[in-house]
Amino acid sequence: MGMIPDSEYKQRLKRIQAEMEVRNLDLIVGYSSENEPHHARYLADFAPNFDFAGFLIPQRGEAALLTGGPESIVYAKSISKIRKILIHPFLLETSAPPYPETAHLRFSHLIPQVTDVKKVRRVGLAGANIFPYNLYSDLTNTLKACEFIEADDVLFKARMIKSKNEIALMQKASQITEKAIEAAINAVEAGRTEQEVEAHAKSTLFLNGAEGLAYPIWVCSGERTNQGLSRSTDKKLKKSELIQLSIGCKYYGYCGNMCRPLTIGKPPKDALKLMETGLEVENRILEAMRPGIPAAEVYNLFKEILTRHGFGKEATLYGPAHGTGLQECEGPWVDASSTYNIQPNMIFNVDIWLSKGKIGLRWEDGVAITESGGKELSSYRREIIGK
Repeated sequence: MGMIPDSEYKQRLKRIQAEMEVRNLDLIVGYSSENEPHHARYLADFAPNFDFAGFLIPQRGEAALLTGGPESIVYAKSISKIRKILIHPFLLETSAPPYPETAHLRFSHLIPQVTDVKKVRRVGLAGANIFPYNLYSDLTNTLKACEFIEADDVLFKARMIKSKNEIALMQKASQITEKAIEAAINAVEAGRTEQEVEAHAKSTLFLNGAEGLAYPIWVCSGERTNQGLSRSTDKKLKKSELIQLSIGCKYYGYCGNMCRPLTIGKPPKDALKLMETGLEVENRILEAMRPGIPAAEVYNLFKEILTRHGFGKEATLYGPAHGTGLQECEGPWVDASSTYNIQPNMIFNVDIWLSKGKIGLRWEDGVAITESGGKELSSYRREIIGK
């Protein structure tokens, strides 16, 4: 199972532990859920199902994967790249049956199995913004004298530069997503519902090997297109209204994503202006994504094009690109505050969101940074689409 060798997982842990030493972190305690599995997937190739997951990374020594109980531990043992697997009952599903044999377990039992508790002074929290209260309370009760800091950036730093195996998986995810975008465009007809078009995209994703969705994909239309995040509904598509396709899949955990605006028939004037501007911005940003280029310089280009077309700050939500990998959207971001240069083996989604009044749209494609330039991961129908 999986397409990344065990040796690569060991290298990941070593990189994280080296960064922990630089930051003087004695221990990282992490949390992952079915909706946000990325950290556990990166470390152990484990994505929780029903139950939740956690992990303990000491600055030196063997890490441990944490699961919720008797069902998950059997599942974890069959696939986890981290061989030490421990149970914390607070990681059980929210409506779990009683398991009295593990109910007593706490961090006071688990942490000594990876490091000397007496030597732990600084603890990093990974998954900090979703870390459950009960789990955090147990952790702080166990490590009363410790300093706790957010440490997601420690893992994201390790995840920012992709291996050749990761890049190959993301190329495949993007290829599958292109097929789903094609199916969705072909399914767009006046009178069909947004949900029907989404169904065509989903079936194509899974029939072509997708493991799952990169996010809850959606089709929205008309005045619903000004929603930066949305869900498909039973609204029927109409001629000459803007339609937004936002579609992505996971392949062995790695994400591919594409977004396309289109209309049935000739686009109305206001929609055409958004479509043309967004398309120009995406093409220019894709061209600009090159190794050695300061990310802030790419952002400045983005703002310069928008200003030239009369779009101000209110028309956008964020900068023109963001990292991607085990999450459809993960660091680093390309924005005005970026202080890094774009590097080989980074992968970005060029993500152009524009809105004006009651309508909005998103153009989005992946690009892998190589030693010589940017390799586009998707390009299907990057054009003004009026069916």
